[in-house]
Amino acid sequence: MQLDLIAGTRPNFVKIAAIIYAIENYGQNINYRFIHTGQHYDDSLSENIFKDLELPSPHFNLGVGSGSQARQSAAIMLAYEKLLLEEKPDLCMVVGDVTSSMVCAITAKKLNIKIAHVEAGLRSYDWTMPEEVNRVLIDSIADYFFTTTPEASKTLLDAGKDKDHVYFVGNTMIDTLLRFQSKFKAPNIWKEVNLKPQQYLLLTLHRPGNVDEEKQLEITINSILKNSRNLPVIFPVHPRTVVIMKDLSFEADNFYLTNPLGYLEFNYLVQNAKAVLTDSGGITEETTVLSVPCLTLRENTERPETIKLGTNELIGTNPENIAQALHKLFKDNWKQGNIPEYWDGKTGERIIKSLITI
Repeated sequence: MQLDLIAGTRPNFVKIAAIIYAIENYGQNINYRFIHTGQHYDDSLSENIFKDLELPSPHFNLGVGSGSQARQSAAIMLAYEKLLLEEKPDLCMVVGDVTSSMVCAITAKKLNIKIAHVEAGLRSYDWTMPEEVNRVLIDSIADYFFTTTPEASKTLLDAGKDKDHVYFVGNTMIDTLLRFQSKFKAPNIWKEVNLKPQQYLLLTLHRPGNVDEEKQLEITINSILKNSRNLPVIFPVHPRTVVIMKDLSFEADNFYLTNPLGYLEFNYLVQNAKAVLTDSGGITEETTVLSVPCLTLRENTERPETIKLGTNELIGTNPENIAQALHKLFKDNWKQGNIPEYWDGKTGERIIKSLITI
């Protein structure tokens, strides 16, 4: 089998790492092209992660760079189509719900190449999220579906997908997390601020609804700081958010900004945090497995298992909700989580063994 593996953003690389590792160990009859679209092009968001995750260099980097979603989509489509016209794979595998995955899936499908979607069947039912549009479009044209939970499989089956093409395999992000957990390392800010385990809060924000509206971003962060019990609040800032924050006012001396961190450094902070406040879906999965309390600053989630089983709670961005959730946290009244089925570090192996039978 000749397989194209598509990645364009940092979370994609984490998922792809598990699949490449599984191919090299269990997929002797599978050849692959690792294709980086260049959707994340900043070194702190892409290149450095190759070293952390021991990833090979991509066979191709489409280098699309910055731009609106429409411009990025068009650039990826043109570049990937050129590759496909030179050599067609048997299967195009896309992961997650980013623009790169959606566009490459459409491009391959129009050339009659079969599509496999890893992390299929997730739904937030929030059409204001570009990721929701992407994941629904991918699932509508994919041929094979690899899901993280039985609920995601049911979503696909209810939509009429062939049960023989829907594979409940678990979570590739957790494969990578467990594989590298022993290699997590403290970032520079650990010593600079003299951080202690369970004595700081970790914040991540990147969704447009949270960071593009300056007033909302300012209110959200100040609410966190006001209710932080003066614990350090560490915020690795996405490059596009740095510009927005320059004109905002935060009245606290326990707020620390840092550049985006490598995978091993960031997850060291996650593992040792009192709690993580985030609008990232993937981080809610990692905190669940690491048994770290997680407060999701969104009104919905496509990963309800992190709430039903895990350590995550859906908080929203209302300052009153944030205050109440942090009060609950500091009362040591946070729930104990469980790890969802098949989030055991063997998902990549299950995917590859399923591919061999296709």
